[in-house]
Amino acid sequence: MGNAHEQNRWYPLRVTYGRELKLKDRLDKLQLASFIPMTYKQIEKDGRRRRALVPAINNLCFVHATRCAIDDLRSQLKETIPFHYIWDRATSLPIVVPDKAMDDFIRVSSSIDDDIIYISDVSPLLKSGQKVRVIAGPFAGIEGKVVRIRKAKRVMVELPEMLAVATTYIRPEWLEMINE
Repeated sequence: MGNAHEQNRWYPLRVTYGRELKLKDRLDKLQLASFIPMTYKQIEKDGRRRRALVPAINNLCFVHATRCAIDDLRSQLKETIPFHYIWDRATSLPIVVPDKAMDDFIRVSSSIDDDIIYISDVSPLLKSGQKVRVIAGPFAGIEGKVVRIRKAKRVMVELPEMLAVATTYIRPEWLEMINE
C-alpha cells in the first residue's frame, strides 16, 4: 500500500462542517498525534453568556502521521467526518509543515492567552520583520519574525502558505537575532 519507510509528518487538514473536534477525538483514540489551536470566546446559549474553549481557526486540524495513514483514515471517515488535505498550489502536493515550525506554532498556540493573535493572511508588512529566537521566558526556543501588533513587539511564527500566530509581548532582551 504505502512506503514502509514513510515518515510521520505534520499535515494541515480542512475538516468540513465544524467537525474538527470530532476528528481530533477519533485521532486521539487511534493514538495519532494531532493539534487544534484553541482559544476562549464568549458564547451565548439560551440567553446566557459564558466563556468557552473553542477552535481558534474553524475547520482546521493538524495531524502528525504518514500520508498513507491519513489516506486510510480519510476513506474510513468519508461519510461521518469528511476532511481533505490543504494543497500547495506551487507543487500540487499536500502542504507539509516542518517539525520545528509546527513545534513552535504549538508552543505559542497552546498558551491559550487572550493576547495570542492568529493571522490567517500574513501581509507583506508583517513578513518584513527580523528573524529572531526567543532566549528567555515562556517562549524560549521559539523562532519567528518580530512584528508590531497592537503597539507591542511580538514574535510571529508562520506556517508558510497557511497562517501565523503571534505571541504576547516579548521583552527585547529576550530576543536574539538570527542571520539567515
